Amino acid sequence: MTDIRKLVELCQRHTVYIQTHNFPDPDAIASAYGLQKLLGVYGVESELCYDGKIDKLSASKLLDAFRIRMSPYESLAGSMQETDRIICVDTQKHGGNVTDLVGDEIACIDHHPTFVPVEYQYQDVRITGACASLIAEHYALSGNAPDRDTATALLYGLKMDTLQFTRGVTELDIKMFGYLFPLCDQETLSDLERNTMEFTDLKAYGAAIESIELYDKVGFSGIPFPCPDALVAVISDFILSLVEVEVAVVFSFRKNGVKLSVRSEDPDIHAGNLLHTALKEVGNGGGHASMGGGFIGNDHLPVPGRYQKDYIRKLILDALTKMLPE
Repeated sequence: MTDIRKLVELCQRHTVYIQTHNFPDPDAIASAYGLQKLLGVYGVESELCYDGKIDKLSASKLLDAFRIRMSPYESLAGSMQETDRIICVDTQKHGGNVTDLVGDEIACIDHHPTFVPVEYQYQDVRITGACASLIAEHYALSGNAPDRDTATALLYGLKMDTLQFTRGVTELDIKMFGYLFPLCDQETLSDLERNTMEFTDLKAYGAAIESIELYDKVGFSGIPFPCPDALVAVISDFILSLVEVEVAVVFSFRKNGVKLSVRSEDPDIHAGNLLHTALKEVGNGGGHASMGGGFIGNDHLPVPGRYQKDYIRKLILDALTKMLPE
C-alpha cells in the first residue's frame, strides 16, 4: 500500500508522531524527515521522535545540514496521549530496537523483515536496501516531487544504508536513485559523505582487530567498552571485508548489556534470522539477510570476564548449527 492519501486520512485531526528506531541512523532520519515533509504537503503536521540517542557523526551531520528537529522521548513523555497517532518508520513495533511509546501505532513504513506481526491501519513493509527508497516511491506515486533538501537527505540515507549500493540493493533502490538524483543538491551530498569518522572511533577499531577470532568462516570481535550502535555496525562491515570472513559478529560491552552486530555474505546464513534464533531466549535481535543487530541484557549474561565472550560465541555458533543445511 503506497497511497499517501490513505495515510493522510488516518492522521487528520490527530496529533501525529513519526517514530524511528532507538538509535536513528541516516536512513531512519532521512526517511522520517521525508515522510514529515510529504504529509505536510497535505496539511498534516507531525513531530519526529525516538527513544535512545543520536550516536553517530553521520546522523548528526544530517540533522545539522537540513535543520531537522527530532525529539527524544524523554522530552515528550509528559505530553504524549493514548489517542495520539504514531507512524513507525524504518522500524516496526516489537521489533526489538524500538520503545513502545504512549500512543497508537496506526502505520508502519519499513524495509526490515517482520519477526513479530502487527496489524496496522496503513502498512508498507517491503524488503529493500533502504527505507528511504520506500519514502521516495511515496513521493513519486503521489505526483509530489520532494524539494531539494528532502531529495538530498533521502539520497544520502539510501547510499548510507546500502553501503554505497554494495549491500542489499533491490531494483526499487536503483529506480529511486534515478528519481532522486536530478532533484538533489550534489554539493551538499558530497559534503555529507566526507569525514564521517571521528578520531575516537579508531580505539574501537583497534580493539576489534586485536580481539578477532576465526571459527571456520565466522569472525568474532569483542570490544570491551561501550560503542555507539552505528559504530559497531560499521566495524562489522570492516571485519567482513577480510577474505577469510564470510560472517562477521561484532559485540560491544555496555553497562546494561551487550550490543551485537552481524554481517553475512553467505547466502545460506541470514544475518537477521541468525540473531533472532541465537537471542530469542536471552535478548532480542533481527535484521536483513546481509545485516542484523541485537542486544543481550546483563540479567542474561554470566559474570564479567572471558566467560561472557565464550557465552556469546556459543549462542551464535549453536544458532548457526540449527540454520545450516546438513
